[in-house]
Amino acid sequence: MTSPLRPAAVSGELQRPSNPDLSCTAKKSSDPIAMTEEFRFSLKSLCFDENYQPSDTTRITTNFANLARGKSRQQNLRHTLKMIDNRFNDLAHWDNPTRDRYAVKIEIISVELSLAEKSNAAFPLIEILQPSILDRKTKQRIEGIAGNNFSSYVRDYDFSILLPEYNANRAEFSTPEDFGDLHGKLFKQFSHSRTYKQRFHKPPVICISASTSKVYRRSANQHPVLGVEYLQNEGSSTDRYFEKMGLQVRFFLPPHGVAPLAFYFRGDLLNDYTPLELIATISTMETFQKIYRPEIYNANAAAGCIYQPSLKNHDYSLTQIVYDREERSQLAVKQGKFAHEKFIQPHKKALEQWTADCAL
Repeated sequence: MTSPLRPAAVSGELQRPSNPDLSCTAKKSSDPIAMTEEFRFSLKSLCFDENYQPSDTTRITTNFANLARGKSRQQNLRHTLKMIDNRFNDLAHWDNPTRDRYAVKIEIISVELSLAEKSNAAFPLIEILQPSILDRKTKQRIEGIAGNNFSSYVRDYDFSILLPEYNANRAEFSTPEDFGDLHGKLFKQFSHSRTYKQRFHKPPVICISASTSKVYRRSANQHPVLGVEYLQNEGSSTDRYFEKMGLQVRFFLPPHGVAPLAFYFRGDLLNDYTPLELIATISTMETFQKIYRPEIYNANAAAGCIYQPSLKNHDYSLTQIVYDREERSQLAVKQGKFAHEKFIQPHKKALEQWTADCAL
């Protein structure tokens, strides 16, 4: 894989928050990351359309990058985009009798972290999606919610390298006490930064699959767009990991869907976002989950009052989209090793010190 360590295209500097609880400083040492009091973030964007080609910095395990490789790449992309538009118009049905009023446009946002003010090298920290909605009736373009899919080299390291090594000789599976601390504080540092606030107007929402190891119960709470809320019997390791990123979780089964989605957010999910913003996130991420986990999200029977997702379900329909799930899992290990070699190991002591000192 081509090394993604290269100068950032658009520069941004972390804004030091007025709240002292959000400030992070690093102590002086010989390591360049510890010699600056501020990390620098930069953003790159790439349009996700039928001509999309993954950039060198894209984690190739991401849903959108996986679709854009091989002989079926353009057909995959075309069908995926059509599924997203169809689902959006299905949910945004008011004043939309022909179900074709809206189109969803998606940008892939790559976030890079510069380790020092004088360094030209940048590490690919995370990738998120930024949908926007084209209203063909009013000719308006409406900004959607940043986040949606969430990709991270450091998370690959945590789950594919660090966690297996930690549990190698243990009788029962467990996680280190500081598991996810570095990743969580890096994410919070970015989401509170001036770079983020100049580009996005609302906090991020990450939407992923519900856990196959947990049981969900249908509640009486129903939202007109998000659908029926499901309650989890207990928190998962993913929930705790995202909690360290400053995000809480709720689970909703959208109208005409078959399985609840997990929404990780900051603030008030039900009132901070407009219906069209929420629909853009649902239509985008439910489509990816139908492709990636058809046993759950393209099942032929919808979730009942008590529900546990299962990848062993055989009663489901395949999409017309080619997706290599086994290769995706193998690549996560390779990319975790990349994060270890290029970011974690070279700056280990300074990162540990920064994480300990950071009050985010």
